[in-house]
Amino acid sequence: MRLANMKRSEDTEQICVMEWAARAECRYPELKWLHHIPNGGSRNSSEAVKFKRMGVKRGVSDIHLPFPHGRYHALYVEMKYGRNVTTQEQREFLCDMKDADNCVAVCHDAQAAIDLIERYVTLPVHGILKFSGGTFDTKNVYWDKDHICHIQTIQGTV
Repeated sequence: MRLANMKRSEDTEQICVMEWAARAECRYPELKWLHHIPNGGSRNSSEAVKFKRMGVKRGVSDIHLPFPHGRYHALYVEMKYGRNVTTQEQREFLCDMKDADNCVAVCHDAQAAIDLIERYVTLPVHGILKFSGGTFDTKNVYWDKDHICHIQTIQGTV
């Protein structure tokens, strides 16, 4: 599958993030544990039943780095692209993970997710992410009603 021939979507953005992570493992070895959680997507009914029985949960974030940095236990990234918005289950999951001292965010493009992950893995001990300055100056950063951070690259800055 050639990424260049695919229409830009949440899937292609996520593929870009994972390809970046594979290249960045030499700088950040913990990225070898960055993974996608396959909870979404369309499946036929027998696959859906099988995955549900196997423990797939609606709302679990797309990307997870189960490695502590700063004051956080882990990182969860929900990927969105275009006009896609978070579901109630996704918002509930992100709020619960945030309340459990994990770093959580909704990233609306690959570059936003890459910048977030890079900031996360370089946090000092007991550090917290600040969403202003540095790489986030070229991002549209806002918080939704559930106090979940959304990050999107401003067009023309990458």
